[in-house]
Amino acid sequence: MATYHDVYRRSLTDPEGFWLDAARAVDWDQAPSRALDATNPPLYRWFDDGVLNTCHNALDRHVEAGNGERTALVYDSAYTGERRSFTYQGLRDEVARVAGALRGLGVGVGDRVVVYMPMVPAAVIAMLACARLGAVHSVVFGGFAPRELAARIDDAKPRVLICASCGIEPGRIVAYKPIVNAALKLSDHRPDKVVVLQRDQAPATLEEGELDWDNLVANAQPAKCVPVAATDPLYILYTSGTTGKPKGVVRDNGGHAVALAWSMANIYDIGAGDTWWTASDVGWVVGHSYIVYAPLIVGATSVLYEGKPVGTPDAGAFWRVISEHGAKALFTAPTALRAIKKVDPAGEELARYDMSTFRTLFLAGERLDPETYRWATEKLGIAVVDHWWQTESGWPIAANLRGLDRMPIKPGSPTVPVPGYDVRVLDPAGDEVPAGAEGAICIKLPLPPGTLPTLWGDDERYIESYLLHFDGYYLTGDGGYFDSDGYLFVMGRTDDVINVAGHRLSTGSMEAVLAAHPAVAECAVIGVHDSLKGQLPRGLVVLKAGVDISPDQLREELVAAVRAEIGPVAAFKDVDVVAGLPKTRSGKILRKSMRAIADGRDEPVPSTIEDPSVLEGLRPILRPRE
Repeated sequence: MATYHDVYRRSLTDPEGFWLDAARAVDWDQAPSRALDATNPPLYRWFDDGVLNTCHNALDRHVEAGNGERTALVYDSAYTGERRSFTYQGLRDEVARVAGALRGLGVGVGDRVVVYMPMVPAAVIAMLACARLGAVHSVVFGGFAPRELAARIDDAKPRVLICASCGIEPGRIVAYKPIVNAALKLSDHRPDKVVVLQRDQAPATLEEGELDWDNLVANAQPAKCVPVAATDPLYILYTSGTTGKPKGVVRDNGGHAVALAWSMANIYDIGAGDTWWTASDVGWVVGHSYIVYAPLIVGATSVLYEGKPVGTPDAGAFWRVISEHGAKALFTAPTALRAIKKVDPAGEELARYDMSTFRTLFLAGERLDPETYRWATEKLGIAVVDHWWQTESGWPIAANLRGLDRMPIKPGSPTVPVPGYDVRVLDPAGDEVPAGAEGAICIKLPLPPGTLPTLWGDDERYIESYLLHFDGYYLTGDGGYFDSDGYLFVMGRTDDVINVAGHRLSTGSMEAVLAAHPAVAECAVIGVHDSLKGQLPRGLVVLKAGVDISPDQLREELVAAVRAEIGPVAAFKDVDVVAGLPKTRSGKILRKSMRAIADGRDEPVPSTIEDPSVLEGLRPILRPRE
């Protein structure tokens, strides 16, 4: 087996040969003769003379190879109790009918379709149906506010909008149709048709001209796969929390299929017949890449879970899904593990389930603090692998490649750059910093296949947003450092670096110290304004269930720990115990919103917030102090 270093070196010195070899893992109607088109830098393209269909690669080719009875998708709803499985042939047939229905509505190559749905099979089917036709889907996270949905409708200009009548969240039903109605009143663009999937929990009243999903599909003739250019767009995904004109990340067909197939084999060690579970939402990039496309492209079984890690009905919800469906690996966010750890710190729920198929836990979405890594490793007894990537990249930038060369795991690090990504850490002048020194994490151009080639309809904004900060580099927006072994440490967004009396300090380093305390379930550190030192760190901690410690004692111990680990220069003296931390629906802590409150700024609450009441409850604690 080739070593990581050999493969990584070849990916940078011979990208043409490396990626043409990787392209053999997918089916082409016309195989590409070259990998990289560099004729119009910095707008690079991959496999520009190749022709293929992504839906064919995800479904039809497995059926044609005689694997149609293999399970493709397992739907598991903790809210409704429904369990449903789809074979590759069954899923292919349903996708073909929905594609036929969309074709009957005039949808063709290049047309956009907005999908506004919860975690139900129809969401996956709608995405694949668009891919089958060569249409461009834009999935908007179900439950987004009308103004956010309207902005995406106006930017994508869809021919058709597909929605569900409702979504389900813990303790409540969220009616989607009124949100859609309000969004359409706010938007300038009007789709030709609106298609509604009715859910029993809250059926919607259809207005004139709107179509019922079941009725539309029942009368549709199946559609065949339409070959498209590798450089044609597969989907648009708008980055969460945008204000003003949304930023639509474009994903192409060819580079996307090649990169995802390579990643499943080499990063995740998942192949045909394996059961793979990504506990995310199809509205996020993780759901696009690793619920829908990547597992199906390699012929695996993908679990589609509608539920939360705890409270549906207990702290063992995740372990039940793994046990019941025989998952080999789980991909989720660290916040899910922290939620489980908070209510079941001893891991007692694990004893209730057969976890014998479970081999690897992959975590991404935010920094994996060393304490959560330690807890998960100890309780699960398997490899706990941090890895790092972004909506823009579409697949991992740094990882421990479990299917290629399993490297030692270092807490706090997503290990090493993935082949194809020439990762550098730069100082403000654009020079590389030495090992151990923090700087801006950047990627030398060109970016590898599967990453964004541009933003929807706005090449200039793509260049201005990502490529102008350092000549010849993509700016990730994250800061960190390489250690002497070449391991990358991602310490957080560059705006989470605070300046204390002229000393630049990472809040991620302080969070790692707080999280290591045995009483702390999760935490956040933000920088707040100080008239003397410029900024000071402020800590917020959530306690584990059943912990008995006074706030004063905890504060004293945490301040002493930060002083011992980081030093007096951190000036860490302010920490509060809180009931919860505000998060997006994808599990990211809203540090920017907390900073705004602490600095007395009146900023709108992000539409991506999971529970606005948590942020509101923090206002009295966070507001500027005398």
